Amino acid sequence: MNLNHIFFFLAVVSPLLVLARAWRPGAPYHGWRLAALMVLAVAAVCWILCPAAAGYIGGFAWLLLLFVPAVGLRKMAQLAAQGDYQAAGRLGAGLQILHPSAELRGQVRLFRHLQSNPAFRTNFSSVPTNYAIPASARRNPFQNAPAVLILIAINVLAFLLEISAGGWNDPDVLHRMGALEPYGVVKGEYWRLLTALFLHGGFLHLGFNLFALYVLGPPLERAIGSIRFAACYLIAGLGSSVGVVALTTLGFVQAAQVIGASGCIMGVVGAWAGFLLRHRHAPLANQRLGNIGLIVAIQVAFDLSTPQVSMAAHMCGLVAGFLLGLILAPRDL
Repeated sequence: MNLNHIFFFLAVVSPLLVLARAWRPGAPYHGWRLAALMVLAVAAVCWILCPAAAGYIGGFAWLLLLFVPAVGLRKMAQLAAQGDYQAAGRLGAGLQILHPSAELRGQVRLFRHLQSNPAFRTNFSSVPTNYAIPASARRNPFQNAPAVLILIAINVLAFLLEISAGGWNDPDVLHRMGALEPYGVVKGEYWRLLTALFLHGGFLHLGFNLFALYVLGPPLERAIGSIRFAACYLIAGLGSSVGVVALTTLGFVQAAQVIGASGCIMGVVGAWAGFLLRHRHAPLANQRLGNIGLIVAIQVAFDLSTPQVSMAAHMCGLVAGFLLGLILAPRDL
């Protein structure tokens, strides 16, 4: 993976998503508009003047103007929800350096007022704020999600074994450890359908996949149960591998050594889509389906614009997960 390309993709897509949310009808907070436009402007200028470093510079602008403020505002909301208005106010004041906006200044004034006037303090849930988050979002992400934690640990362990065996850049090492090689599978090396799902081509590859699993996995596991989640993850991954072998054999994709948990991750996305489609009467189901559609669109755009990425593996995993999601019964929706 080309790190400059990935950061440039992030510096373009993320601000566009922020702008889409900030300008939609009824959006309560518009302070992100300027920050998003600034990131886009930096990325565009750098693409014209120094394309070889445009991703790094645009990514740094994204980190400072969008990512750090987003994390900080989330933490500010948590502190306020706990009644620590002094700490929330201090954090908000610091964030104004990177994210100056009238809304944030108003929040800081509110927290200072609540801190200096105990008689006016009230439960945070009744205080108007643009940054409040639900209690469910503040829980430990791995709470009631042991399968996700175990799968992350297995992927990390497999990556450490790759390093000890000679490194992830050596095709011979990956071959010995079970990378997916379509014509090898056709000749009877069926274990590659599974082992390839736990190998990765570097820290960046591993980090992206595990972050996606960390974000998307726990809610689905809590909804369907740990055993069914693990089965869904593995079956979708196997479906991804089988799909790559089939498409390669039929001549639709070029034969290549394929590794990574991306097919499994897209299987989780597909399972969410199928699950929510089947239970679309549930609260927020349609909104979540829209979010999943956006994730798929971004993934397709990334696959089409990025070399050395197996779009076939991603889409086959997505379809396999979607079919599984249609038959999953909820434990808790």
